[in-house]
Amino acid sequence: MPFTSKPLSGLKVIELGTLIAGPFASRICGEFGAEVIKIESPDGGDPLRKWRKLYEGTSLWWFVQARNKKSLTLNLKHPDGLAILKQLLGEADILIENFRPGVLEKLGLSWETLHALNPKLVLVRLSGFGQTGPMKDQPGFGAVGESMGGLRYITGFEDRPPVRTGISIGDSIAALWGVIGALLALRPPAVNAGLGQ
Repeated sequence: MPFTSKPLSGLKVIELGTLIAGPFASRICGEFGAEVIKIESPDGGDPLRKWRKLYEGTSLWWFVQARNKKSLTLNLKHPDGLAILKQLLGEADILIENFRPGVLEKLGLSWETLHALNPKLVLVRLSGFGQTGPMKDQPGFGAVGESMGGLRYITGFEDRPPVRTGISIGDSIAALWGVIGALLALRPPAVNAGLGQ
């Protein structure tokens, strides 16, 4: 039997992400067939577009992270931009965001608002130290987590400072867990009810 569709075909994912963790998570969804709409700000879009190694003015990382996505520029500080986003979210299955904690709420998109707008929406929030707690406002780059967890110490050399791994592993693993959580949340309630048996 020929393989005609991907496992996540029919799902719609909205990405409010920059750089690595959020875009990586939505990229995985796109690679497995989901329709991914990446929302970018009008002031240059995702900084990843110009990050590190460039090819003809565009980051090579961008070509990887943006594949299988549609990009839409919206000014979320303007009522019209926010209205368009809300319309998209009303039809979406998953929202992936990696803003600093509190930014989504400042936009008027708290979980309560999102749930009222679309009760079936699954929200994936990727941040360095979670949405609550004493460190929630600290910058949450993968390098910070990798250092705090000791990974950069064990990948180094005795006679040199700690080094990074070959990939942004902290962001990548966070993204993978975010996608796993979203897919579990999408399971029918009757199936989830049987998980504990």
